[in-house]
Amino acid sequence: MEAVLAKYENQINAFSEFLEDLPDVDEPVWILGACYNLKTKKPELLSDVRSRLWFTYRKKFSPIGGTGPSSDAGWGCMLRCGQMILAQALVCRHLGRDWRWDPEKRQPKEYHRILHCFLDKKDSCYSIHQMAQMGVGEGKSVGEWYGPNTVAQVLKQLALFDDWNTLAVYVSMDNTVVIEDIKKQCKQPGRESRSRAGPCGRGEEQASGQSCPETLHLQSQRPLDWRPLLLVIPLRMGINSINPVYIQAFKECFKMPQSCGVLGGKPNLAYYFIGFIDDELIYLDPHTTQQAVDTESGSSVDDQSYHCQRTPHRMKITSLDPSVALGFFCKSEEDFDSWCDLVQQELLKKRNLRMFELVEKHPSHWPPFVPPTKPDVQTTGAEFIESPDKLFESEEEFEILNV
Repeated sequence: MEAVLAKYENQINAFSEFLEDLPDVDEPVWILGACYNLKTKKPELLSDVRSRLWFTYRKKFSPIGGTGPSSDAGWGCMLRCGQMILAQALVCRHLGRDWRWDPEKRQPKEYHRILHCFLDKKDSCYSIHQMAQMGVGEGKSVGEWYGPNTVAQVLKQLALFDDWNTLAVYVSMDNTVVIEDIKKQCKQPGRESRSRAGPCGRGEEQASGQSCPETLHLQSQRPLDWRPLLLVIPLRMGINSINPVYIQAFKECFKMPQSCGVLGGKPNLAYYFIGFIDDELIYLDPHTTQQAVDTESGSSVDDQSYHCQRTPHRMKITSLDPSVALGFFCKSEEDFDSWCDLVQQELLKKRNLRMFELVEKHPSHWPPFVPPTKPDVQTTGAEFIESPDKLFESEEEFEILNV
Protein backbone atom coordinates (compact mmCIF):
# COMPACT_ATOMS: atom_id res chain seq x y z
CA MET A 1 0.00 0.00 0.00
CA GLU A 2 2.86 2.39 0.81
CA ALA A 3 4.35 1.76 -2.64
CA VAL A 4 1.02 2.57 -4.26
CA LEU A 5 0.71 5.79 -2.28
CA ALA A 6 4.26 6.77 -3.13
CA LYS A 7 3.60 6.20 -6.81
CA TYR A 8 0.43 8.28 -6.53
CA GLU A 9 2.31 11.14 -4.85
CA ASN A 10 4.98 11.00 -7.55
CA GLN A 11 2.31 11.34 -10.23
CA ILE A 12 0.92 14.44 -8.55
CA ASN A 13 4.39 15.95 -8.21
CA ALA A 14 5.14 15.30 -11.88
CA PHE A 15 1.94 17.10 -12.85
CA SER A 16 2.82 20.05 -10.61
CA GLU A 17 6.26 20.31 -12.20
CA PHE A 18 4.60 20.35 -15.62
CA LEU A 19 2.45 23.29 -14.56
CA GLU A 20 5.56 25.18 -13.54
CA ASP A 21 7.01 24.30 -16.93
CA LEU A 22 4.15 25.83 -18.93
CA PRO A 23 5.31 28.61 -21.25
CA ASP A 24 5.68 31.96 -19.53
CA VAL A 25 3.15 33.82 -21.63
CA ASP A 26 0.28 36.13 -20.88
CA GLU A 27 -2.03 34.02 -23.01
CA PRO A 28 -4.79 32.25 -21.01
CA VAL A 29 -5.20 28.47 -20.97
CA TRP A 30 -8.51 27.20 -22.35
CA ILE A 31 -9.80 23.79 -21.24
CA LEU A 32 -13.18 22.65 -22.62
CA GLY A 33 -14.77 26.07 -22.45
CA ALA A 34 -13.10 27.14 -19.19
CA CYS A 35 -10.44 29.87 -19.11
CA TYR A 36 -7.49 29.90 -16.68
CA ASN A 37 -4.87 32.50 -15.88
CA LEU A 38 -1.61 30.66 -15.20
CA LYS A 39 -0.49 33.22 -12.64
CA THR A 40 -3.59 33.01 -10.46
CA LYS A 41 -5.52 29.83 -11.36
CA LYS A 42 -2.87 27.12 -11.60
CA PRO A 43 -4.41 24.83 -8.93
CA GLU A 44 -7.83 25.11 -10.57
CA LEU A 45 -6.30 24.20 -13.93
CA LEU A 46 -4.65 21.16 -12.35
CA SER A 47 -7.94 20.03 -10.83
CA ASP A 48 -9.85 20.49 -14.09
CA VAL A 49 -7.48 18.43 -16.23
CA ARG A 50 -7.14 15.73 -13.59
CA SER A 51 -10.94 15.43 -13.36
CA ARG A 52 -11.35 14.38 -17.00
CA LEU A 53 -11.95 10.66 -17.42
CA TRP A 54 -8.84 9.13 -18.99
CA PHE A 55 -9.13 5.90 -20.95
CA THR A 56 -6.00 4.11 -22.10
CA TYR A 57 -4.96 0.79 -23.54
CA ARG A 58 -5.83 -2.08 -21.20
CA LYS A 59 -4.67 -5.67 -21.01
CA LYS A 60 -5.97 -8.95 -19.58
CA PHE A 61 -9.65 -8.26 -20.14
CA SER A 62 -11.99 -11.00 -21.39
CA PRO A 63 -11.36 -11.79 -25.08
CA ILE A 64 -13.45 -9.65 -27.40
CA GLY A 65 -16.15 -11.78 -28.99
CA GLY A 66 -15.01 -14.74 -26.88
CA THR A 67 -12.01 -15.63 -29.04
CA GLY A 68 -10.51 -12.27 -29.97
CA PRO A 69 -7.79 -10.11 -28.45
CA SER A 70 -7.62 -9.55 -24.68
CA SER A 71 -5.72 -6.28 -25.03
CA ASP A 72 -6.22 -3.28 -27.30
CA ALA A 73 -2.58 -2.15 -27.11
CA GLY A 74 -1.42 -1.05 -30.54
CA TRP A 75 -4.83 -0.71 -32.18
CA GLY A 76 -7.39 0.82 -29.80
CA CYS A 77 -6.06 4.37 -29.35
CA MET A 78 -8.83 6.08 -31.32
CA LEU A 79 -11.47 3.91 -29.65
CA ARG A 80 -10.14 5.07 -26.26
CA CYS A 81 -10.25 8.68 -27.43
CA GLY A 82 -13.85 8.10 -28.50
CA GLN A 83 -14.60 6.82 -25.00
CA MET A 84 -13.08 9.97 -23.51
CA ILE A 85 -15.12 12.41 -25.60
CA LEU A 86 -18.33 10.48 -24.82
CA ALA A 87 -17.47 10.24 -21.13
CA GLN A 88 -17.02 14.01 -21.03
CA ALA A 89 -20.52 14.40 -22.46
CA LEU A 90 -21.94 12.05 -19.81
CA VAL A 91 -20.13 13.87 -17.01
CA CYS A 92 -21.60 17.16 -18.22
CA ARG A 93 -25.01 15.54 -18.52
CA HIS A 94 -25.15 14.05 -15.00
CA LEU A 95 -22.58 15.94 -12.91
CA GLY A 96 -22.11 19.26 -14.71
CA ARG A 97 -19.06 20.89 -16.26
CA ASP A 98 -17.96 22.32 -12.90
CA TRP A 99 -17.76 18.90 -11.21
CA ARG A 100 -14.28 18.00 -9.94
CA TRP A 101 -12.78 14.66 -8.99
CA ASP A 102 -11.19 14.44 -5.56
CA PRO A 103 -9.54 11.09 -4.71
CA GLU A 104 -10.03 11.81 -1.02
CA LYS A 105 -13.78 12.30 -1.26
CA ARG A 106 -16.69 10.00 -1.94
CA GLN A 107 -17.99 10.44 -5.48
CA PRO A 108 -21.69 10.59 -6.40
CA LYS A 109 -23.37 7.41 -7.58
CA GLU A 110 -23.84 8.88 -11.06
CA TYR A 111 -20.06 9.12 -11.39
CA HIS A 112 -19.57 5.42 -10.68
CA ARG A 113 -22.42 4.55 -12.98
CA ILE A 114 -20.72 6.50 -15.77
CA LEU A 115 -17.50 4.58 -15.16
CA HIS A 116 -19.41 1.28 -15.35
CA CYS A 117 -20.45 2.22 -18.88
CA PHE A 118 -16.80 2.04 -19.97
CA LEU A 119 -15.41 -0.94 -18.07
CA ASP A 120 -13.57 -3.45 -20.24
CA LYS A 121 -16.18 -6.18 -20.34
CA LYS A 122 -18.85 -7.19 -22.81
CA ASP A 123 -21.81 -6.04 -20.70
CA SER A 124 -20.63 -2.42 -20.38
CA CYS A 125 -22.40 -0.35 -22.99
CA TYR A 126 -19.37 1.63 -24.21
CA SER A 127 -16.66 -0.93 -23.48
CA ILE A 128 -13.85 -1.69 -25.91
CA HIS A 129 -15.77 -4.93 -26.57
CA GLN A 130 -18.96 -3.17 -27.65
CA MET A 131 -17.11 -0.54 -29.68
CA ALA A 132 -14.96 -3.07 -31.53
CA GLN A 133 -17.95 -5.30 -32.28
CA MET A 134 -20.10 -2.41 -33.42
CA GLY A 135 -17.23 -1.34 -35.64
CA VAL A 136 -17.71 -4.54 -37.63
CA GLY A 137 -20.93 -3.00 -38.95
CA GLU A 138 -18.89 0.03 -40.05
CA GLY A 139 -16.55 -2.19 -42.07
CA LYS A 140 -13.82 -2.53 -39.45
CA SER A 141 -12.62 -5.93 -38.26
CA VAL A 142 -11.88 -6.32 -34.55
CA GLY A 143 -8.28 -5.27 -34.10
CA GLU A 144 -8.27 -2.90 -37.07
CA TRP A 145 -7.41 0.79 -36.68
CA TYR A 146 -10.06 3.49 -36.78
CA GLY A 147 -10.31 7.11 -37.87
CA PRO A 148 -12.27 9.88 -36.09
CA ASN A 149 -15.32 9.58 -38.34
CA THR A 150 -15.63 5.80 -37.88
CA VAL A 151 -15.40 6.11 -34.10
CA ALA A 152 -18.10 8.79 -34.19
CA GLN A 153 -20.37 6.46 -36.18
CA VAL A 154 -19.78 3.66 -33.67
CA LEU A 155 -20.68 5.94 -30.74
CA LYS A 156 -23.84 7.02 -32.55
CA GLN A 157 -24.97 3.41 -32.92
CA LEU A 158 -24.07 2.34 -29.37
CA ALA A 159 -25.92 5.30 -27.87
CA LEU A 160 -29.16 3.86 -29.27
CA PHE A 161 -28.88 0.98 -26.79
CA ASP A 162 -28.22 3.27 -23.81
CA ASP A 163 -31.54 3.75 -22.00
CA TRP A 164 -30.04 5.49 -18.97
CA ASN A 165 -28.32 8.43 -20.63
CA THR A 166 -30.85 8.90 -23.48
CA LEU A 167 -28.13 10.64 -25.44
CA ALA A 168 -28.60 11.73 -29.05
CA VAL A 169 -25.35 11.47 -31.01
CA TYR A 170 -25.40 13.45 -34.25
CA VAL A 171 -22.51 13.05 -36.68
CA SER A 172 -22.39 15.72 -39.36
CA MET A 173 -21.99 14.85 -43.03
CA ASP A 174 -20.04 16.67 -45.75
CA ASN A 175 -18.78 19.32 -43.29
CA THR A 176 -22.37 20.48 -42.78
CA VAL A 177 -24.37 20.73 -39.56
CA VAL A 178 -28.13 20.80 -40.23
CA ILE A 179 -30.12 22.48 -37.44
CA GLU A 180 -33.44 21.02 -38.61
CA ASP A 181 -32.09 17.45 -38.52
CA ILE A 182 -30.57 17.84 -35.07
CA LYS A 183 -33.80 19.16 -33.59
CA LYS A 184 -35.71 16.35 -35.24
CA GLN A 185 -33.37 13.77 -33.70
CA CYS A 186 -33.26 15.37 -30.24
CA LYS A 187 -37.02 15.81 -30.00
CA GLN A 188 -37.94 12.20 -30.67
CA PRO A 189 -40.59 11.04 -28.18
CA GLY A 190 -39.18 9.11 -25.25
CA ARG A 191 -40.45 5.66 -24.51
CA GLU A 192 -43.21 5.64 -21.92
CA SER A 193 -41.76 2.57 -20.32
CA ARG A 194 -38.03 2.11 -20.54
CA SER A 195 -36.53 -1.34 -20.53
CA ARG A 196 -34.76 -2.11 -17.30
CA ALA A 197 -31.57 -0.08 -17.22
CA GLY A 198 -28.72 -1.84 -15.47
CA PRO A 199 -25.61 -0.26 -13.95
CA CYS A 200 -23.92 -0.33 -17.35
CA GLY A 201 -26.52 2.11 -18.63
CA ARG A 202 -28.22 -0.22 -21.10
CA GLY A 203 -31.62 -1.72 -21.15
CA GLU A 204 -32.03 -5.47 -21.06
CA GLU A 205 -30.90 -5.86 -24.65
CA GLN A 206 -27.22 -5.32 -25.39
CA ALA A 207 -25.64 -4.43 -28.71
CA SER A 208 -23.99 -7.85 -28.65
CA GLY A 209 -27.25 -9.61 -27.87
CA GLN A 210 -26.31 -9.99 -24.17
CA SER A 211 -28.33 -8.90 -21.15
CA CYS A 212 -27.23 -6.86 -18.17
CA PRO A 213 -26.46 -9.26 -15.31
CA GLU A 214 -28.04 -6.89 -12.83
CA THR A 215 -30.96 -4.56 -13.46
CA LEU A 216 -32.67 -1.76 -11.68
CA HIS A 217 -36.36 -1.30 -11.14
CA LEU A 218 -38.56 -0.32 -14.07
CA GLN A 219 -38.63 3.38 -14.67
CA SER A 220 -41.35 5.25 -16.47
CA GLN A 221 -40.36 8.40 -18.29
CA ARG A 222 -42.37 11.03 -20.02
CA PRO A 223 -41.60 11.80 -23.64
CA LEU A 224 -38.44 13.87 -23.76
CA ASP A 225 -38.62 17.53 -24.78
CA TRP A 226 -34.93 17.37 -25.70
CA ARG A 227 -32.51 14.46 -25.71
CA PRO A 228 -29.08 15.69 -24.54
CA LEU A 229 -26.94 16.07 -27.64
CA LEU A 230 -23.39 15.00 -28.41
CA LEU A 231 -22.60 16.74 -31.70
CA VAL A 232 -19.59 15.35 -33.58
CA ILE A 233 -18.23 17.15 -36.65
CA PRO A 234 -15.62 15.15 -38.62
CA LEU A 235 -13.39 17.47 -40.64
CA ARG A 236 -10.33 17.44 -42.82
CA MET A 237 -8.54 20.77 -42.41
CA GLY A 238 -5.90 20.27 -45.06
CA ILE A 239 -4.27 17.62 -47.22
CA ASN A 240 -1.11 16.44 -45.46
CA SER A 241 -1.05 18.99 -42.65
CA ILE A 242 -3.45 21.47 -41.12
CA ASN A 243 -4.03 24.56 -43.23
CA PRO A 244 -2.95 27.60 -41.14
CA VAL A 245 -6.10 29.48 -42.14
CA TYR A 246 -8.14 27.12 -39.93
CA ILE A 247 -6.03 27.43 -36.77
CA GLN A 248 -7.76 30.40 -35.15
CA ALA A 249 -11.25 28.98 -35.78
CA PHE A 250 -10.07 25.61 -34.44
CA LYS A 251 -8.89 27.26 -31.22
CA GLU A 252 -12.21 29.11 -30.89
CA CYS A 253 -13.97 25.74 -30.60
CA PHE A 254 -12.22 25.06 -27.27
CA LYS A 255 -13.51 28.39 -25.92
CA MET A 256 -17.16 27.47 -26.38
CA PRO A 257 -18.99 26.39 -23.19
CA GLN A 258 -20.34 23.40 -25.12
CA SER A 259 -16.84 22.15 -26.04
CA CYS A 260 -16.44 18.42 -25.50
CA GLY A 261 -12.94 18.16 -26.94
CA VAL A 262 -11.52 16.98 -30.24
CA LEU A 263 -10.56 13.57 -31.63
CA GLY A 264 -7.38 13.67 -33.69
CA GLY A 265 -3.65 13.40 -33.35
CA LYS A 266 -0.37 13.27 -35.17
CA PRO A 267 0.20 10.97 -38.12
CA ASN A 268 -0.26 7.39 -36.85
CA LEU A 269 -1.21 8.43 -33.28
CA ALA A 270 -4.66 9.25 -31.83
CA TYR A 271 -5.14 11.75 -29.00
CA TYR A 272 -8.02 13.41 -27.13
CA PHE A 273 -7.53 17.17 -27.23
CA ILE A 274 -9.05 19.16 -24.37
CA GLY A 275 -7.65 22.66 -24.81
CA PHE A 276 -4.81 24.94 -25.81
CA ILE A 277 -2.34 27.54 -24.66
CA ASP A 278 -1.00 29.99 -27.22
CA ASP A 279 0.01 27.86 -30.24
CA GLU A 280 0.05 24.53 -28.41
CA LEU A 281 -2.72 21.97 -27.90
CA ILE A 282 -3.23 20.16 -24.58
CA TYR A 283 -4.29 16.54 -24.82
CA LEU A 284 -4.79 13.26 -22.99
CA ASP A 285 -2.77 10.39 -24.40
CA PRO A 286 -4.26 6.86 -24.45
CA HIS A 287 -0.92 5.18 -25.26
CA THR A 288 -0.33 3.73 -21.80
CA THR A 289 -1.16 0.06 -21.21
CA GLN A 290 -2.81 -0.60 -17.85
CA GLN A 291 -4.34 -3.68 -16.25
CA ALA A 292 -8.07 -4.05 -16.84
CA VAL A 293 -10.16 -3.14 -13.78
CA ASP A 294 -12.39 -5.98 -12.60
CA THR A 295 -15.41 -4.62 -10.73
CA GLU A 296 -18.73 -6.22 -9.93
CA SER A 297 -21.81 -4.64 -11.48
CA GLY A 298 -23.35 -1.97 -9.29
CA SER A 299 -20.30 -1.56 -7.05
CA SER A 300 -17.89 1.34 -6.79
CA VAL A 301 -15.01 1.39 -9.27
CA ASP A 302 -11.38 1.65 -8.23
CA ASP A 303 -10.96 4.82 -10.25
CA GLN A 304 -7.36 5.91 -9.65
CA SER A 305 -6.26 4.67 -13.08
CA TYR A 306 -9.11 6.51 -14.83
CA HIS A 307 -7.69 9.97 -14.12
CA CYS A 308 -4.45 11.27 -15.59
CA GLN A 309 -2.46 12.35 -12.55
CA ARG A 310 0.77 12.97 -14.38
CA THR A 311 2.02 15.32 -17.04
CA PRO A 312 -0.59 16.04 -19.72
CA HIS A 313 0.99 16.41 -23.13
CA ARG A 314 1.28 19.43 -25.39
CA MET A 315 2.00 19.71 -29.09
CA LYS A 316 2.21 22.45 -31.68
CA ILE A 317 -1.07 22.99 -33.50
CA THR A 318 0.85 22.95 -36.77
CA SER A 319 1.86 19.32 -36.04
CA LEU A 320 -1.79 18.21 -35.94
CA ASP A 321 -2.97 15.70 -38.52
CA PRO A 322 -5.67 17.45 -40.62
CA SER A 323 -8.26 14.71 -39.95
CA VAL A 324 -10.14 15.55 -36.76
CA ALA A 325 -13.59 15.34 -35.21
CA LEU A 326 -14.90 18.25 -33.15
CA GLY A 327 -17.15 17.42 -30.19
CA PHE A 328 -19.81 19.57 -28.51
CA PHE A 329 -22.37 18.76 -25.81
CA CYS A 330 -25.71 20.54 -25.60
CA LYS A 331 -27.81 19.50 -22.63
CA SER A 332 -30.87 21.54 -23.63
CA GLU A 333 -32.36 23.09 -26.74
CA GLU A 334 -31.41 26.52 -25.40
CA ASP A 335 -27.84 25.28 -25.06
CA PHE A 336 -27.86 24.15 -28.70
CA ASP A 337 -29.36 27.46 -29.87
CA SER A 338 -26.62 29.28 -27.97
CA TRP A 339 -23.98 27.12 -29.68
CA CYS A 340 -25.47 27.96 -33.08
CA ASP A 341 -25.24 31.67 -32.26
CA LEU A 342 -21.60 31.30 -31.21
CA VAL A 343 -20.75 29.45 -34.40
CA GLN A 344 -22.36 32.19 -36.48
CA GLN A 345 -20.56 34.96 -34.59
CA GLU A 346 -17.12 33.46 -33.99
CA LEU A 347 -16.57 30.98 -36.83
CA LEU A 348 -18.70 31.87 -39.83
CA LYS A 349 -18.87 35.67 -39.90
CA LYS A 350 -15.26 36.29 -38.88
CA ARG A 351 -13.50 33.70 -41.05
CA ASN A 352 -13.07 33.82 -44.81
CA LEU A 353 -12.48 30.08 -45.07
CA ARG A 354 -14.99 28.09 -42.99
CA MET A 355 -14.18 24.84 -41.22
CA PHE A 356 -17.78 23.69 -41.60
CA GLU A 357 -21.20 24.99 -42.60
CA LEU A 358 -24.20 25.53 -40.33
CA VAL A 359 -27.51 25.50 -42.21
CA GLU A 360 -31.09 25.83 -41.02
CA LYS A 361 -32.82 23.41 -43.39
CA HIS A 362 -32.01 19.94 -44.67
CA PRO A 363 -30.36 20.28 -48.12
CA SER A 364 -32.83 19.39 -50.85
CA HIS A 365 -30.30 17.34 -52.81
CA TRP A 366 -29.56 15.10 -49.81
CA PRO A 367 -31.50 11.93 -49.03
CA PRO A 368 -34.28 12.49 -46.45
CA PHE A 369 -33.05 12.58 -42.85
CA VAL A 370 -34.26 9.65 -40.76
CA PRO A 371 -33.34 9.77 -37.04
CA PRO A 372 -31.32 6.66 -36.15
CA THR A 373 -33.12 3.84 -34.36
CA LYS A 374 -31.82 0.87 -32.44
CA PRO A 375 -30.33 -1.60 -34.97
CA ASP A 376 -30.92 -5.32 -34.87
CA VAL A 377 -27.45 -6.59 -33.97
CA GLN A 378 -27.09 -10.34 -34.00
CA THR A 379 -23.36 -10.90 -34.32
CA THR A 380 -20.76 -10.58 -31.58
CA GLY A 381 -18.12 -9.89 -34.17
CA ALA A 382 -16.10 -12.93 -33.12
CA GLU A 383 -16.42 -14.64 -36.50
CA PHE A 384 -14.75 -11.65 -38.15
CA ILE A 385 -11.59 -11.90 -36.06
CA GLU A 386 -8.45 -13.22 -37.66
CA SER A 387 -5.82 -15.05 -35.68
CA PRO A 388 -4.73 -12.77 -32.81
CA ASP A 389 -1.12 -13.43 -33.82
CA LYS A 390 -1.76 -11.73 -37.17
CA LEU A 391 -3.31 -8.69 -35.55
CA PHE A 392 -0.19 -7.70 -33.68
CA GLU A 393 2.72 -8.45 -36.01
CA SER A 394 4.13 -4.98 -35.34
CA GLU A 395 3.90 -3.36 -31.92
CA GLU A 396 5.02 -0.06 -33.40
CA GLU A 397 1.96 0.45 -35.58
CA PHE A 398 -0.81 2.76 -34.50
CA GLU A 399 -3.89 4.11 -36.16
CA ILE A 400 -3.67 6.08 -39.38
CA LEU A 401 -5.99 9.06 -39.02
CA ASN A 402 -8.07 9.10 -42.18
CA VAL A 403 -11.72 10.13 -42.36
